[in-house]
Amino acid sequence: MVKHRKIVVKQLGLIDYKAALAIQETCYVRLLEQKSGSFTITQPHPAPCGYLLICQHPPVYTIGRSGSIDHLLVDPAILQAQAITLHHTNRGGDITYHGPGQLVVYPIIDLEKFFTDIHRYLRLLEACVIEVLAYFNIEATRLLGLTGVWLKANETKKQLDRKICAIGIRVSRWVTMHGLALNVNNDLAPFNQIIPCGIPKAVTSMQKELNKSISIMTVSDILEQNILKKLNSV
Repeated sequence: MVKHRKIVVKQLGLIDYKAALAIQETCYVRLLEQKSGSFTITQPHPAPCGYLLICQHPPVYTIGRSGSIDHLLVDPAILQAQAITLHHTNRGGDITYHGPGQLVVYPIIDLEKFFTDIHRYLRLLEACVIEVLAYFNIEATRLLGLTGVWLKANETKKQLDRKICAIGIRVSRWVTMHGLALNVNNDLAPFNQIIPCGIPKAVTSMQKELNKSISIMTVSDILEQNILKKLNSV
């Protein structure tokens, strides 16, 4: 295990999607400069090998590289009246929704400092979320062939498979961008206007599953520590 791997955590609060993307890109460029040797830190501390950006967004639909505008089920003109913006972005995946009460985490990580395996990285993010949900007594899992975190169908309660956390990333020169969006207390109605991630399955939240509001800061703290622990244990 490599020692002294520093990951800088930045709490961005409620921030516009494009503003958060600009911060992601700044961190991404900084890591690439370090890899190429064109950027040096004069302080005696080790240079960061990653950043963890934690935030919430005002209402926004984002469409990834493989996404289709056909998965937006309403006329884009309607979104202005709803105060929901729409952005095409360079992450993987299809269309999803972000809004207040949803916890968004963007790890900007130089995977060469940890492991060079994109599938392993995705599974690590999923495992972090699954363990956090277990802390709140929500039994979550993966579904075969589908990225993200899910709650399985329950015939007794007449519940279908439903997604609670979406994951979409971009990796270039082994530096990651984008990340995960965990539904905590956010309004789920906007998901009815899309085919989330291009998959016609239901969406849920921690609040809906537990029938009570959850402290998003508590969830944030636990998830942050879990991600850092898992990355630094490899």
